[in-house]
Amino acid sequence: MPSDTTLLREAGLPVTDLAPVLAGERHPLLFATVSGAHLYGFPSRDSDVDLRGVHLLPAEDLLGLREPEETSSRMWDRDGVEMDLVTHDLRKFVRLMLKPNGYVLEQLLSPLVVHTTAPHTELAALAPGVLTRNHAHHYRGFAHTQWRLFERTGELKPLLYTFRALLTGIHLMRAGEVVAHLPTLLTQVTAPAYLPGLIAAKAEAEHLGADGVEKEAAARDVEALHGALDAAQTASALPERPGGFDALHDFVVRARLAPVSAG
Repeated sequence: MPSDTTLLREAGLPVTDLAPVLAGERHPLLFATVSGAHLYGFPSRDSDVDLRGVHLLPAEDLLGLREPEETSSRMWDRDGVEMDLVTHDLRKFVRLMLKPNGYVLEQLLSPLVVHTTAPHTELAALAPGVLTRNHAHHYRGFAHTQWRLFERTGELKPLLYTFRALLTGIHLMRAGEVVAHLPTLLTQVTAPAYLPGLIAAKAEAEHLGADGVEKEAAARDVEALHGALDAAQTASALPERPGGFDALHDFVVRARLAPVSAG
């Protein structure tokens, strides 16, 4: 899973060479990928760059009396672009994987890779084993939250986030595959015909108002997609509970004890 700056440029990333910044991290990184609007396929000219990943604490940090730094975050400005990096220690990240948490799986499987290692590739290969039909709850809840934000602000961004979450959930239930990229999802799942136009409009500004959207029609479409997600969850071939616990446990132990080298 090599880093590919071509994909980063095609996704609209204003900065693609992040190696010097990531090299300054306190703990070794297993991976860092791009999340947010760039991953979802509807960045704006002024979108922040959201980086997510996994760091590796030394074993003594988990064995001693001090609270380990299981989550690390920092923000900075690079050439006028606001960037943030949030990483979890590997053990915490894998525990989140074992819950119906689609967000961490999107980070792990993001094609927008800015830093990778051999353990990143190995962990991604284990991801299908944790997929369950209960991941529908994650996407249903995220869509509800974003829809309420849209109702309060009238902005285009949370409206697109609402549709993206529902379509990701539907596709996951039907195909057993995590796809976060909205333009791709529009080729896989039946969706309102006006969504490509909204994606194009969102490119102009991060906090653009959804002035051209008929809210009652959008509400009906969102409700219909919720129904489609419910039906897809009921019919899904995915299991009720995640698998692969032992393999993930063994992986975490091996990764903790082995030196990390770039993949």
